[in-house]
Amino acid sequence: MRSLHRTGTALVRDSSLVWLAGGIVGVSFGAVSVAGGLPVWVPVLMSLVVYAGSAQFSAVGVLLAGGGPLAAAATGLLLNTRTAAFGLAVADLLGPGRATRLLGAHLVTDETVAFALAQPDPARRRAAFWISGLGLFAAWNVGVAAGALAGSALGDTGRYGLDAAFPAVLVALVLPVLRADAGVRRSALLGAAIALAVTPAVPAGVPVLLSLCALVVVRR
Repeated sequence: MRSLHRTGTALVRDSSLVWLAGGIVGVSFGAVSVAGGLPVWVPVLMSLVVYAGSAQFSAVGVLLAGGGPLAAAATGLLLNTRTAAFGLAVADLLGPGRATRLLGAHLVTDETVAFALAQPDPARRRAAFWISGLGLFAAWNVGVAAGALAGSALGDTGRYGLDAAFPAVLVALVLPVLRADAGVRRSALLGAAIALAVTPAVPAGVPVLLSLCALVVVRR
C-alpha cells in the first residue's frame, strides 16, 4: 500500500509539468476564441466534449475565417486521426468495461500517451495514463474557461510564446525512450524529416499524420 502511494505521488509530481503546460495553452485557446468573436460557451463546451488540443485550434481558426461548422468539424477530425494510432498503443492500459474504455479513449492525447509509455512496467504505465490523463483534462478545461472569461484582455496571446509549451514537454517525455532504443530513434528521426519536408506544402497538423509513415518503413 505504501509503495502504491509512493508511485502515485511520484507520477503526480512528474506529470504536473504536463498539466501546467496544458493549462497555459488552454488559456491561449480560450482567449483566442473569444477575442475572435465566439461566445464564451463555445470554447468551453468544445474543450469538454471534443478535448483535442491542436484540432480545436484548427477548428476555431476555420470558424473565425468564415467557414461553416461542417468544415470546422472536418478539419478537426482530420488532424485528430493520429490519436487512432495512439489509442492502439495504450489499448491495454484502459482496463475492462465499456464505460472505462470510453472515458480512457477521451483522455488519449499526445502527452498522456507519451508519459504512460515512458514508464518501465505495465502497472505503472496504467497508473501514469489515468493520473496524467485526468489531471491534464482538468487543467486544460480550467485554462480554457479562464482564457475565455478573460477574452480580449490578454491581447495577442501569440507574443507570449505559449505555443512552445507542449512541444517542450513532449521532447522532455520522449527523450528517455529515444536514448534507450535505437529503433525508436531511427523512427523518430525519419518521422521528423518527413514532417519537416512536407510542412511548407500541407495544412497544419497534416505533417504529424504523414510522419507516422516512418513507423511502417522502420518496421520493414
